[in-house]
Amino acid sequence: ASIGNFLRRSLRRAGRREGKDGASAAENTPPQVTQGKQGERSSVFYSAGQFFFEYLVVVSLKKMPDGHYEPKITYQFPKRENLLKGQKEEEERLLQAIPLFCFPDGNNWAPVTEFTSETFSFVLTNVDGSRKIGYCRRLLPSGRGVRLPEVFCIISCLGCFGLFSKILDEVEKRRQISMAVIYPFMQGLRESPFPAPGKTVTIKSFIPESGTELIELTRPVDAHLEHVEFQALLQRLSPHLILHIFASAMLERRLIFLAEELSVLSQCIHAVAALLYPFTWAHTYIPVVPECLLDTVCCPTPFMVGIQMRHLERVLEQPMEEALIVDLCEGKIIRAVGDEEEILPGKLQNEMLLSLNRHNNNNNVHSKD
Repeated sequence: ASIGNFLRRSLRRAGRREGKDGASAAENTPPQVTQGKQGERSSVFYSAGQFFFEYLVVVSLKKMPDGHYEPKITYQFPKRENLLKGQKEEEERLLQAIPLFCFPDGNNWAPVTEFTSETFSFVLTNVDGSRKIGYCRRLLPSGRGVRLPEVFCIISCLGCFGLFSKILDEVEKRRQISMAVIYPFMQGLRESPFPAPGKTVTIKSFIPESGTELIELTRPVDAHLEHVEFQALLQRLSPHLILHIFASAMLERRLIFLAEELSVLSQCIHAVAALLYPFTWAHTYIPVVPECLLDTVCCPTPFMVGIQMRHLERVLEQPMEEALIVDLCEGKIIRAVGDEEEILPGKLQNEMLLSLNRHNNNNNVHSKD
Protein backbone atom coordinates (compact mmCIF):
# COMPACT_ATOMS: atom_id res chain seq x y z
CA ALA A 1 0.00 0.00 0.00
CA SER A 2 2.95 2.32 0.65
CA ILE A 3 3.95 2.13 -3.03
CA GLY A 4 0.44 2.93 -4.17
CA ASN A 5 0.19 5.84 -1.75
CA PHE A 6 3.53 7.26 -2.84
CA LEU A 7 2.76 6.96 -6.56
CA ARG A 8 -0.63 8.51 -5.91
CA ARG A 9 0.98 11.58 -4.34
CA SER A 10 3.63 11.76 -7.07
CA LEU A 11 1.08 11.55 -9.87
CA ARG A 12 -1.10 14.18 -8.28
CA ARG A 13 1.87 16.55 -8.16
CA ALA A 14 2.63 15.71 -11.78
CA GLY A 15 -1.02 16.21 -12.69
CA ARG A 16 -1.02 19.67 -11.16
CA ARG A 17 2.08 20.54 -13.18
CA GLU A 18 0.38 19.28 -16.33
CA GLY A 19 -2.54 21.57 -15.62
CA LYS A 20 -5.18 21.25 -18.29
CA ASP A 21 -2.81 20.45 -21.14
CA GLY A 22 -4.17 16.92 -21.42
CA ALA A 23 -0.63 15.55 -21.75
CA SER A 24 -1.04 12.88 -19.11
CA ALA A 25 -1.28 9.32 -20.35
CA ALA A 26 -4.45 8.33 -18.61
CA GLU A 27 -7.74 9.54 -17.29
CA ASN A 28 -7.91 10.99 -13.77
CA THR A 29 -10.68 8.66 -12.61
CA PRO A 30 -11.00 6.03 -9.88
CA PRO A 31 -8.64 3.05 -10.35
CA GLN A 32 -9.71 0.61 -13.05
CA VAL A 33 -7.30 -2.22 -13.50
CA THR A 34 -9.46 -4.03 -15.97
CA GLN A 35 -9.44 -1.23 -18.50
CA GLY A 36 -9.95 -2.04 -22.15
CA LYS A 37 -10.73 0.51 -24.81
CA GLN A 38 -10.50 4.23 -24.36
CA GLY A 39 -13.48 5.86 -22.75
CA GLU A 40 -14.71 2.67 -21.14
CA ARG A 41 -15.01 2.24 -17.41
CA SER A 42 -14.91 -0.75 -15.13
CA SER A 43 -15.68 -1.28 -11.50
CA VAL A 44 -13.04 -1.70 -8.84
CA PHE A 45 -14.83 -0.14 -5.89
CA TYR A 46 -18.01 -1.97 -4.99
CA SER A 47 -20.81 -1.39 -2.56
CA ALA A 48 -21.67 -4.16 -0.16
CA GLY A 49 -24.54 -6.46 -1.00
CA GLN A 50 -23.66 -7.39 -4.60
CA PHE A 51 -23.39 -10.98 -5.76
CA PHE A 52 -19.92 -12.48 -5.44
CA PHE A 53 -20.04 -13.92 -8.94
CA GLU A 54 -22.16 -14.38 -12.04
CA TYR A 55 -21.02 -17.81 -13.18
CA LEU A 56 -18.87 -20.73 -12.23
CA VAL A 57 -17.87 -22.74 -15.28
CA VAL A 58 -15.70 -25.79 -15.75
CA VAL A 59 -13.69 -25.86 -18.96
CA SER A 60 -12.40 -29.26 -20.06
CA LEU A 61 -10.31 -30.42 -23.01
CA LYS A 62 -12.16 -32.46 -25.61
CA LYS A 63 -10.33 -34.50 -28.23
CA MET A 64 -11.14 -33.54 -31.81
CA PRO A 65 -11.04 -35.80 -34.90
CA ASP A 66 -7.60 -34.45 -35.90
CA GLY A 67 -6.14 -35.53 -32.55
CA HIS A 68 -5.90 -32.06 -31.02
CA TYR A 69 -7.78 -30.94 -27.95
CA GLU A 70 -10.17 -28.02 -27.77
CA PRO A 71 -11.44 -26.40 -24.57
CA LYS A 72 -15.19 -26.71 -24.01
CA ILE A 73 -17.48 -25.67 -21.17
CA THR A 74 -18.67 -28.86 -19.48
CA TYR A 75 -20.36 -27.35 -16.42
CA GLN A 76 -22.10 -24.05 -15.75
CA PHE A 77 -23.62 -22.68 -12.56
CA PRO A 78 -26.11 -21.15 -12.44
CA LYS A 79 -28.09 -21.93 -15.55
CA ARG A 80 -29.93 -18.75 -16.43
CA GLU A 81 -33.37 -19.08 -17.96
CA ASN A 82 -36.02 -16.73 -19.32
CA LEU A 83 -33.43 -14.24 -20.56
CA LEU A 84 -34.35 -11.43 -22.91
CA LYS A 85 -32.91 -11.62 -26.42
CA GLY A 86 -30.15 -9.10 -25.71
CA GLN A 87 -29.24 -10.82 -22.45
CA LYS A 88 -29.14 -14.20 -24.16
CA GLU A 89 -26.84 -12.91 -26.90
CA GLU A 90 -24.52 -11.35 -24.32
CA GLU A 91 -24.39 -14.61 -22.36
CA GLU A 92 -23.59 -16.58 -25.53
CA ARG A 93 -20.72 -14.24 -26.41
CA LEU A 94 -19.36 -14.54 -22.89
CA LEU A 95 -19.55 -18.33 -22.79
CA GLN A 96 -17.92 -18.61 -26.21
CA ALA A 97 -14.94 -16.50 -25.13
CA ILE A 98 -14.28 -18.13 -21.75
CA PRO A 99 -12.72 -21.42 -22.99
CA LEU A 100 -10.22 -19.54 -25.14
CA PHE A 101 -8.88 -17.63 -22.14
CA CYS A 102 -8.94 -20.64 -19.80
CA PHE A 103 -6.53 -22.47 -22.12
CA PRO A 104 -4.69 -19.58 -23.83
CA ASP A 105 -1.64 -21.72 -24.49
CA GLY A 106 -3.06 -23.48 -27.53
CA ASN A 107 -4.41 -26.99 -28.09
CA ASN A 108 -1.18 -28.99 -27.92
CA TRP A 109 -2.16 -30.96 -24.83
CA ALA A 110 -1.77 -34.58 -23.80
CA PRO A 111 -3.02 -36.56 -20.80
CA VAL A 112 -0.63 -36.51 -17.82
CA THR A 113 -0.35 -38.09 -14.37
CA GLU A 114 1.00 -35.00 -12.60
CA PHE A 115 0.17 -31.33 -13.00
CA THR A 116 0.85 -28.40 -10.69
CA SER A 117 -2.31 -26.37 -10.26
CA GLU A 118 -2.06 -22.70 -11.20
CA THR A 119 -4.15 -19.61 -10.57
CA PHE A 120 -4.53 -16.78 -13.08
CA SER A 121 -7.08 -14.29 -14.30
CA PHE A 122 -8.30 -12.65 -17.47
CA VAL A 123 -10.52 -9.71 -18.40
CA LEU A 124 -13.43 -9.59 -20.84
CA THR A 125 -15.07 -6.40 -22.11
CA ASN A 126 -18.78 -6.37 -22.96
CA VAL A 127 -20.26 -4.43 -25.86
CA ASP A 128 -21.54 -1.82 -23.40
CA GLY A 129 -18.03 -1.24 -22.04
CA SER A 130 -18.55 -3.05 -18.75
CA ARG A 131 -15.96 -5.58 -17.69
CA LYS A 132 -15.94 -9.04 -16.22
CA ILE A 133 -12.99 -10.75 -14.59
CA GLY A 134 -12.35 -14.47 -14.95
CA TYR A 135 -10.63 -15.99 -11.90
CA CYS A 136 -9.17 -19.34 -12.95
CA ARG A 137 -7.73 -22.40 -11.22
CA ARG A 138 -6.25 -24.95 -13.60
CA LEU A 139 -5.81 -28.35 -11.98
CA LEU A 140 -5.67 -32.07 -12.57
CA PRO A 141 -8.81 -33.91 -11.42
CA SER A 142 -8.30 -36.61 -8.80
CA GLY A 143 -8.07 -40.15 -10.11
CA ARG A 144 -5.67 -42.76 -11.38
CA GLY A 145 -3.77 -42.97 -14.62
CA VAL A 146 -3.30 -40.20 -17.18
CA ARG A 147 -5.80 -37.35 -17.15
CA LEU A 148 -6.30 -33.98 -18.76
CA PRO A 149 -6.26 -30.75 -16.72
CA GLU A 150 -9.42 -28.74 -16.37
CA VAL A 151 -10.14 -25.14 -15.40
CA PHE A 152 -12.56 -23.86 -12.80
CA CYS A 153 -13.40 -20.30 -13.77
CA ILE A 154 -15.39 -17.84 -11.67
CA ILE A 155 -16.79 -14.93 -13.67
CA SER A 156 -17.40 -11.79 -11.64
CA CYS A 157 -17.50 -8.03 -12.09
CA LEU A 158 -15.76 -7.67 -8.71
CA GLY A 159 -12.02 -7.12 -8.50
CA CYS A 160 -10.67 -8.74 -5.33
CA PHE A 161 -7.99 -11.24 -6.26
CA GLY A 162 -7.06 -12.35 -2.76
CA LEU A 163 -10.66 -13.14 -1.90
CA PHE A 164 -11.32 -15.12 -5.08
CA SER A 165 -8.06 -17.02 -4.72
CA LYS A 166 -9.31 -18.29 -1.37
CA ILE A 167 -12.63 -19.23 -2.96
CA LEU A 168 -10.79 -21.21 -5.63
CA ASP A 169 -8.83 -22.99 -2.88
CA GLU A 170 -12.15 -24.18 -1.48
CA VAL A 171 -13.38 -25.19 -4.94
CA GLU A 172 -10.21 -27.21 -5.59
CA LYS A 173 -10.48 -28.94 -2.21
CA ARG A 174 -14.04 -30.01 -3.01
CA ARG A 175 -13.15 -31.07 -6.55
CA GLN A 176 -10.78 -33.68 -5.16
CA ILE A 177 -13.78 -35.18 -3.33
CA SER A 178 -16.57 -34.83 -5.89
CA MET A 179 -18.08 -32.31 -8.28
CA ALA A 180 -21.32 -32.69 -6.34
CA VAL A 181 -19.73 -31.09 -3.27
CA ILE A 182 -18.91 -27.90 -5.18
CA TYR A 183 -22.51 -26.96 -5.97
CA PRO A 184 -23.79 -26.34 -2.39
CA PHE A 185 -20.68 -24.29 -1.57
CA MET A 186 -21.10 -22.05 -4.62
CA GLN A 187 -24.84 -21.79 -3.99
CA GLY A 188 -24.14 -20.57 -0.47
CA LEU A 189 -21.58 -18.11 -1.82
CA ARG A 190 -23.99 -16.78 -4.43
CA GLU A 191 -26.64 -16.19 -1.79
CA SER A 192 -24.20 -14.27 0.42
CA PRO A 193 -23.73 -10.50 -0.04
CA PHE A 194 -20.35 -9.11 -1.03
CA PRO A 195 -18.90 -7.67 2.22
CA ALA A 196 -17.99 -4.05 2.81
CA PRO A 197 -14.25 -3.19 3.15
CA GLY A 198 -12.84 -4.72 6.33
CA LYS A 199 -15.93 -6.89 6.87
CA THR A 200 -16.27 -10.67 6.81
CA VAL A 201 -18.91 -12.97 5.35
CA THR A 202 -19.21 -16.54 6.64
CA ILE A 203 -20.23 -19.40 4.36
CA LYS A 204 -21.52 -22.68 5.77
CA SER A 205 -20.56 -25.69 3.72
CA PHE A 206 -21.00 -29.42 4.34
CA ILE A 207 -18.23 -31.82 3.34
CA PRO A 208 -18.75 -35.59 3.56
CA GLU A 209 -16.75 -37.20 6.42
CA SER A 210 -15.77 -33.74 7.68
CA GLY A 211 -19.11 -32.25 8.60
CA THR A 212 -20.15 -28.62 8.30
CA GLU A 213 -17.36 -26.11 7.75
CA LEU A 214 -17.50 -22.37 8.34
CA ILE A 215 -15.51 -20.48 5.71
CA GLU A 216 -14.73 -16.85 6.46
CA LEU A 217 -14.06 -14.47 3.56
CA THR A 218 -12.70 -11.12 4.68
CA ARG A 219 -12.34 -8.09 2.46
CA PRO A 220 -9.29 -5.81 2.95
CA VAL A 221 -9.83 -2.59 4.88
CA ASP A 222 -8.15 -0.59 2.10
CA ALA A 223 -10.36 -1.20 -0.92
CA HIS A 224 -8.12 0.91 -3.19
CA LEU A 225 -5.63 -1.92 -3.76
CA GLU A 226 -7.65 -5.05 -3.10
CA HIS A 227 -7.79 -5.77 -6.82
CA VAL A 228 -4.04 -6.30 -7.17
CA GLU A 229 -0.95 -7.82 -5.57
CA PHE A 230 2.39 -6.06 -6.09
CA GLN A 231 4.61 -8.80 -4.68
CA ALA A 232 5.04 -10.75 -7.93
CA LEU A 233 6.12 -7.63 -9.83
CA LEU A 234 8.54 -6.45 -7.11
CA GLN A 235 10.20 -9.85 -6.88
CA ARG A 236 10.82 -10.14 -10.61
CA LEU A 237 11.86 -6.64 -11.62
CA SER A 238 14.31 -4.17 -10.12
CA PRO A 239 13.06 -0.73 -9.04
CA HIS A 240 14.83 0.86 -12.05
CA LEU A 241 12.97 -1.39 -14.50
CA ILE A 242 9.66 -0.80 -12.76
CA LEU A 243 10.28 2.91 -13.11
CA HIS A 244 10.95 2.54 -16.86
CA ILE A 245 7.75 0.54 -17.29
CA PHE A 246 5.77 3.08 -15.31
CA ALA A 247 7.13 5.94 -17.44
CA SER A 248 6.32 4.09 -20.68
CA ALA A 249 2.79 3.44 -19.49
CA MET A 250 2.34 7.14 -18.70
CA LEU A 251 3.26 7.91 -22.32
CA GLU A 252 0.71 5.34 -23.52
CA ARG A 253 3.19 3.15 -25.33
CA ARG A 254 2.86 -0.50 -26.26
CA LEU A 255 3.82 -2.77 -23.37
CA ILE A 256 4.41 -6.50 -23.79
CA PHE A 257 5.20 -8.74 -20.83
CA LEU A 258 6.63 -12.22 -21.29
CA ALA A 259 6.55 -15.13 -18.85
CA GLU A 260 5.78 -18.82 -19.12
CA GLU A 261 3.48 -19.08 -16.11
CA LEU A 262 0.00 -17.66 -16.57
CA SER A 263 -0.16 -16.68 -12.90
CA VAL A 264 2.98 -14.55 -13.23
CA LEU A 265 1.65 -12.78 -16.32
CA SER A 266 -1.72 -11.89 -14.85
CA GLN A 267 -0.35 -10.82 -11.44
CA CYS A 268 2.39 -8.63 -12.87
CA ILE A 269 0.24 -6.91 -15.48
CA HIS A 270 -2.50 -6.14 -12.97
CA ALA A 271 0.21 -4.64 -10.74
CA VAL A 272 1.64 -2.46 -13.53
CA ALA A 273 -1.81 -1.13 -14.39
CA ALA A 274 -2.44 -0.38 -10.72
CA LEU A 275 0.76 1.69 -10.51
CA LEU A 276 -1.00 4.33 -12.59
CA TYR A 277 -3.49 5.07 -9.81
CA PRO A 278 -5.22 7.55 -9.56
CA PHE A 279 -5.01 7.43 -13.35
CA THR A 280 -6.13 4.42 -15.40
CA TRP A 281 -4.90 2.50 -18.41
CA ALA A 282 -7.39 3.56 -21.08
CA HIS A 283 -6.45 1.21 -23.91
CA THR A 284 -6.31 -2.46 -24.91
CA TYR A 285 -5.61 -4.56 -21.82
CA ILE A 286 -5.16 -8.35 -22.06
CA PRO A 287 -3.25 -9.88 -19.10
CA VAL A 288 -3.01 -13.25 -20.87
CA VAL A 289 -3.20 -13.26 -24.68
CA PRO A 290 -4.46 -16.54 -26.20
CA GLU A 291 -2.15 -18.03 -28.81
CA CYS A 292 -4.64 -17.41 -31.60
CA LEU A 293 -4.69 -13.67 -30.80
CA LEU A 294 -0.92 -13.03 -30.85
CA ASP A 295 -1.34 -10.64 -33.77
CA THR A 296 -2.60 -8.17 -31.18
CA VAL A 297 1.01 -6.94 -30.90
CA CYS A 298 0.67 -5.50 -34.43
CA CYS A 299 -2.06 -3.16 -33.22
CA PRO A 300 -1.15 0.49 -34.03
CA THR A 301 -2.76 1.75 -30.81
CA PRO A 302 -1.40 1.51 -27.24
CA PHE A 303 -1.82 -1.81 -25.45
CA MET A 304 -0.71 -3.68 -22.35
CA VAL A 305 -0.59 -7.44 -22.89
CA GLY A 306 0.91 -10.60 -21.43
CA ILE A 307 2.28 -13.34 -23.68
CA GLN A 308 3.83 -16.68 -22.84
CA MET A 309 7.61 -16.85 -23.30
CA ARG A 310 7.36 -19.71 -25.80
CA HIS A 311 6.04 -17.17 -28.34
CA LEU A 312 8.99 -14.76 -28.01
CA GLU A 313 10.36 -15.32 -31.53
CA ARG A 314 6.96 -14.82 -33.10
CA VAL A 315 6.47 -11.60 -31.12
CA LEU A 316 9.87 -10.21 -32.15
CA GLU A 317 9.07 -10.88 -35.81
CA GLN A 318 6.02 -8.61 -35.68
CA PRO A 319 6.30 -4.98 -36.83
CA MET A 320 5.75 -2.61 -33.91
CA GLU A 321 6.78 0.90 -32.93
CA GLU A 322 7.44 2.45 -29.51
CA ALA A 323 7.14 -0.91 -27.80
CA LEU A 324 8.59 -1.98 -24.48
CA ILE A 325 9.08 -5.75 -24.20
CA VAL A 326 9.72 -7.05 -20.69
CA ASP A 327 11.06 -10.51 -19.79
CA LEU A 328 9.55 -11.37 -16.40
CA CYS A 329 11.50 -14.64 -16.22
CA GLU A 330 14.94 -13.02 -16.39
CA GLY A 331 13.89 -9.66 -14.99
CA LYS A 332 15.10 -7.62 -17.96
CA ILE A 333 13.89 -5.47 -20.83
CA ILE A 334 14.28 -7.14 -24.23
CA ARG A 335 13.30 -4.16 -26.37
CA ALA A 336 12.97 -0.49 -25.46
CA VAL A 337 12.51 2.83 -27.19
CA GLY A 338 15.68 4.17 -25.59
CA ASP A 339 14.47 7.28 -23.83
CA GLU A 340 12.98 5.63 -20.74
CA GLU A 341 15.57 7.26 -18.47
CA GLU A 342 14.50 10.73 -19.62
CA ILE A 343 10.70 10.51 -19.46
CA LEU A 344 10.29 11.43 -15.79
CA PRO A 345 12.05 14.37 -14.07
CA GLY A 346 15.20 13.35 -12.24
CA LYS A 347 13.94 14.45 -8.84
CA LEU A 348 10.74 12.45 -9.21
CA GLN A 349 12.70 9.38 -10.34
CA ASN A 350 14.95 9.58 -7.28
CA GLU A 351 11.97 9.87 -4.93
CA MET A 352 10.20 6.93 -6.52
CA LEU A 353 13.32 4.76 -6.50
CA LEU A 354 13.87 5.60 -2.86
CA SER A 355 10.30 4.58 -2.07
CA LEU A 356 10.54 1.31 -4.01
CA ASN A 357 13.87 0.38 -2.41
CA ARG A 358 12.56 1.23 1.05
CA HIS A 359 9.48 -0.92 0.48
CA ASN A 360 11.62 -3.86 -0.69
CA ASN A 361 13.93 -3.56 2.32
CA ASN A 362 11.07 -3.27 4.80
CA ASN A 363 9.28 -6.28 3.35
CA ASN A 364 12.39 -8.38 2.69
CA VAL A 365 11.72 -8.42 -1.05
CA HIS A 366 14.69 -9.45 -3.15
CA SER A 367 14.15 -8.24 -6.70
CA LYS A 368 16.29 -9.18 -9.68
CA ASP A 369 18.97 -6.67 -10.58
